[in-house]
Amino acid sequence: MEEMVEQIELLLEENNDEKLRDYLNNLNISDVEELIDELPEHGPKFIETLTLNRAVNVFRILDFPTQERIFKKLSGDRIAEIVTDLPPDDRTAFFSELHGDAVKKLILHLSAADRKEALSLLGYDEYSVGRLMTPDYITVKKSWTVSRVLEHIRQYGKLSETIDVIYVIGDKGVLLDDIRIREILLADPSTKVSQLMDGRLIALHASDPQEEAINVFRMNNRVALPVTDDDDVLLGIVTVDDILWIANEEYTEDIQKIGGTEALDEPYLDISLLKLVKKRVGWLIILFLGEMLTATAMGFFQKEIEKAVVLALFIPLIISSGGNSGSQASTLIIQAMALGEVTIADWWRVMRREILSGLMLGITLGIIGFLQVIIRSELSDIYGPHSTLIAITIGFSLVGVVLWGSLMGSMLPLLLKKLGADPATSSAPFVATLVDVTGLVIYFSIAVLTMHNLLVK
Repeated sequence: MEEMVEQIELLLEENNDEKLRDYLNNLNISDVEELIDELPEHGPKFIETLTLNRAVNVFRILDFPTQERIFKKLSGDRIAEIVTDLPPDDRTAFFSELHGDAVKKLILHLSAADRKEALSLLGYDEYSVGRLMTPDYITVKKSWTVSRVLEHIRQYGKLSETIDVIYVIGDKGVLLDDIRIREILLADPSTKVSQLMDGRLIALHASDPQEEAINVFRMNNRVALPVTDDDDVLLGIVTVDDILWIANEEYTEDIQKIGGTEALDEPYLDISLLKLVKKRVGWLIILFLGEMLTATAMGFFQKEIEKAVVLALFIPLIISSGGNSGSQASTLIIQAMALGEVTIADWWRVMRREILSGLMLGITLGIIGFLQVIIRSELSDIYGPHSTLIAITIGFSLVGVVLWGSLMGSMLPLLLKKLGADPATSSAPFVATLVDVTGLVIYFSIAVLTMHNLLVK
């Protein structure tokens, strides 16, 4: 990349547009994208210099902030060319990020048919499959022969986003089946399409959430899936490249939420400092208020702490163990839900597994905690004359707190999903805060039971 950047900088210094054009047009699309990242001030120049087809292909893989920055500095002619040549799904994705006035101006560059198509796609919910679909695909009739299908593909295939799959439609555009191009190429030219149909149709609905489409693609080996309306009329197709992009966006957003912040709608280094603070401060306030309940819980057991001050030494150990187990469980369940491995219906199976794993983890830490107190009390009198009771308290408390943390961390994402909220909002810090408070209650309750004679004096 360094050598490439140096070569580009040399050509820019020479102001040799012809050599620059040849050099850029011979690079991979991904290489040009990296050049725009390395030399952002020259991004508009690169898009202007590239051939139209390559400029469009580079533009469509850029992130939106970069797209917007470049668009503001492009000539009017190049703007019109790119808007017109962008695939409908990529054009819709770009338009959906822009302000309304900007969209109105850009739509004027489109032909009447493309304008109608763009407005139609923008009519779907922002996070629906309808926003991802493209109307560029190949359709055939079941009465056609393979020979006629191949002739049809030769005539219209260049306009299609993909010809890997051919769609069979009936009356009024109702989707009947899809056939892979391999089946058509290997069939006898006189074979009718109806003979190739197998009825194993998988289709998306235009109003389906994009997250659901990701799972459908993940579970089925498809490069594209058809999108239908309530009457099973074929509206468009969604291709795997769009799904991979959305899956990456979903993953990034969930990771940010799991970390205890609102999802960033811009790259970290591009977002303003004020916006970054605003994205983080809300969750920090919520978590801060939640942690204040920890002081309330300790105040409730103030007398017990005064009689056995040594109990306070183990508070960080207890609450961190519970918080860590809860964070682990919530992260695992959120990931499993995102991959479609766990659904709300699996709540009881999840609970059973977490009860068993929580007990095993708790017993392991409990034994370590018990032995640590016993061994240290043999070496010094740091824990006083009641070290055995303290060791028993720590051991049982760790079992209870780790078990409770595992249950909280695993059940909260499922509960939020059931209530229609985003499971990722049950972030690790949020679960840890809840377990901190309840962990203290468990700890001191066990202490009262095991050290009753000492604490009631």
